[in-house]
Amino acid sequence: MAGSSQPNAPFGQMLTAMVTPMHENGDVDYDGAARLAAYLVDEQRNDGLIVSGTTGESPTTSDDEKDRLLRSVLEAVGDRATVVAGVGTNDTRHSVELAKAAERAGAHGLLTVTPYYNKPPQEGLIRHFTAIADAAELPVMLYDIPGRTGTPIASETLVRLAEHPRIVANKDAKDDIGASSWVMERTDLAYYCGSDMLNLPLLSVGACGFVSVVGHIVGADLHDMIDAYESGDVAMALAIHRRLTPVYTGIFRTQGVITTKAVLNMFGLPGGTVRTPLADASGELQALLREDLAAAGVKGPTGLAPHQAVPASVVGVERLTEGSA
Repeated sequence: MAGSSQPNAPFGQMLTAMVTPMHENGDVDYDGAARLAAYLVDEQRNDGLIVSGTTGESPTTSDDEKDRLLRSVLEAVGDRATVVAGVGTNDTRHSVELAKAAERAGAHGLLTVTPYYNKPPQEGLIRHFTAIADAAELPVMLYDIPGRTGTPIASETLVRLAEHPRIVANKDAKDDIGASSWVMERTDLAYYCGSDMLNLPLLSVGACGFVSVVGHIVGADLHDMIDAYESGDVAMALAIHRRLTPVYTGIFRTQGVITTKAVLNMFGLPGGTVRTPLADASGELQALLREDLAAAGVKGPTGLAPHQAVPASVVGVERLTEGSA
């Protein structure tokens, strides 16, 4: 499996939950996905990518689209980065089938979110996650984000799940550092921060890395923050964290897919539209995002042609760069 050589970071340390680029008509842009994946790995220093997570609009992409998208990303970067397939749904049987399909496609690992809407009890969560982990010979990263799913994975449940040989990590977006610390003390689960604003704080209590949304834009900076912290230069890690705060704030002004795709379009990178029930960023939101990026000193990539014409409603990279100077 590609990825980090560190035993406590089974999927690498810096991962981005990748958007699914789409054409103006809403069809998946598979060529754009391959190009974006290469950019994230080669330019933004991502050790790995999550494909078809929530940021990849998994609730509104079909199983066939997920399979083709995963294969496109694997072909583009699978030889030099860990590619983790999102297989989480609120239907255990469906998730099991997605896990098997991801294994056939060549995925390096699986991400499985807590079942949403049906609010299962903790015993139901154990059965759900165990069935997925049993379905394929791939390492599994749990995804605990009660703000979206309505159900937290209890600390005691995480300890029980960690006994499964293929459940090796947790993407932690519970935003409860005390609870996270408790679990890390009692298990070998690799913890990945799933809330960008808490990247550095969670690193300080034992997280091995990040599954980021802002990694689309500042992945290399986040990798620098991990490197600085692990080398003992905590002051440098803190300086990076503080510099990036406007980016964290900006990207989560609304649903992260919307803002991330808006910024990618500004930069001439593959992003495109979002599918309903999401809605593309308004002109007002785009203006705020430009201010956020400028406050953090973020400029668009140079020498990278857009994969398609940027919509007229989106301000181009030239104006963004001027505003960031």
